[in-house]
Amino acid sequence: MEKGFGPKAPGKRLLRGPKRDRKSITLHVKLEVLRRFEEGQKLTQIAKTLGLATSTVASIRVNREKIKANSQAATPISATQLTRCRGVVMGNMERLLSLWIEDQKQQHLPINTMLIQEKAKSLFETLKREHGESAQTETFGASNGWFARFKVRHNVLLTDEPAVADTEAARRYPDVLRKIIEDGGYTPQQVFNIDETGLFWKRLPERTFVSLEDKAGPGFKASKDHLTLLLGGNAAGDCKLKPLLVYPSENPRALKGCSKPNLPVIWRSNRNDWVTMSIFQEWFTNFFCPAVERHCAENHLPNKALLILDSAPCHPVYLDDLSANVRVEFLPKNTSALIQPMNQGVITTFKAFYLKRTLCQLIQETDGEERPTIREFWRSYNIMTAVDNIAEAWQELKPSTMNAVWKKIWPECVRASSEAEALPQIVGHGGLEGVVEEDVVHLLQSQGEDLSGEGLGMSSPGTGQDNTLATPPELSTRHLAEALSHFDQGLQILSDNDPNRERSLKVCRGVNSVISCYRELYKEKKRAAK
Repeated sequence: MEKGFGPKAPGKRLLRGPKRDRKSITLHVKLEVLRRFEEGQKLTQIAKTLGLATSTVASIRVNREKIKANSQAATPISATQLTRCRGVVMGNMERLLSLWIEDQKQQHLPINTMLIQEKAKSLFETLKREHGESAQTETFGASNGWFARFKVRHNVLLTDEPAVADTEAARRYPDVLRKIIEDGGYTPQQVFNIDETGLFWKRLPERTFVSLEDKAGPGFKASKDHLTLLLGGNAAGDCKLKPLLVYPSENPRALKGCSKPNLPVIWRSNRNDWVTMSIFQEWFTNFFCPAVERHCAENHLPNKALLILDSAPCHPVYLDDLSANVRVEFLPKNTSALIQPMNQGVITTFKAFYLKRTLCQLIQETDGEERPTIREFWRSYNIMTAVDNIAEAWQELKPSTMNAVWKKIWPECVRASSEAEALPQIVGHGGLEGVVEEDVVHLLQSQGEDLSGEGLGMSSPGTGQDNTLATPPELSTRHLAEALSHFDQGLQILSDNDPNRERSLKVCRGVNSVISCYRELYKEKKRAAK
């Protein structure tokens, strides 16, 4: 007889631990759990906030449809106030709308309340048709009241609405972080912070070298060459992470023949040149976690780390589930400018070093007879040169600066000798007398904006840059086939490995229903090609 399947020996009883008290979960609590999931909160965070077991919270998420149905059935007809759980179409619409607003901002396109409301109604109707009969009872009018609540739920700020820093949350957070660090046993070498920033890599201060060359000459116009960088390091200041660079083109001409893995930056591309959720997740898994492991091994530390992030849309909330050794904590909303270490001097100092190197390089290359003119030098200044200057400028930041910027959020880790270094002298340095200090300050403060004033940037077919960026994207049959293949493979993995067959079938049906429009588009393109 197989072990474990025979009859129990007489007189023996299984030993069990003390019986746990079962905790009744009210419908109100279950709806609160679902509401927090819709807002993007993590499973562990919800469990901790509401005092529930993580398994309980996970079970509520799995049974969300039944809970919503029970909620509607339990509402009395005579109720004067109805608290309802927002429908699937409504939730999907708001998520897509928030992404659309972020995309509009990244492209510096104007948006206002009326435009957002019209976009919301359009998305809602499209999603309603895709969901079929099950969603026909849902209605939506995009009222001003809805828009006010939507802005709160998704932390939406219009272009004419200044971000309001939450000083009270910023004041309380150091105590919260201190407890997390103490409970986890992290040292300053194991606590990291990163942040994204934009960089106009081919822009100089206004009125630069006006006395040397007429900036209004033919071929000159404002430079719009832009990229995004992810910069970060640990609280001790002895580990600066390799910068992640996101550029609009995957293969600019200046990088022809270069081995991208051997660049001094992690090269990634995106048409809008900003960090996406997929790019960030790949960076976290393939670069950050291995870098932490190497750093801990070199310093004879346990392989664990704490990563502090702001709540940017590109930062996935599920990063904790991707690594057993890295804990991820998010800063309170609207506190990044007040307490995030990278925003307390690191990024500004880096950009000042980059600008200084670019200006010094320009002077050195154009000073003297039979040297290139400023215009000729600037025409040859390409993204490869910018990558080198980015790496050198990042290398120039001292460990004391990387450590000193943690003073507001974790003052105990800052060494007495650590001070944030002063910005490098740019005005009047090494033949740069033509630079006006006011313009330098303006440029450093506005690197994240699309400046429209005149500059010294060259933009012509001979700049050596990839000029295909203006071409609109095209969804080819190859793109569609590749994307649909990924969906099919992912759904197959879920079907083969999920012990809950009902759940996997439900997910497969839902995903196939949503992407059916792409399957039809693929068939149409194939028919047209024939």
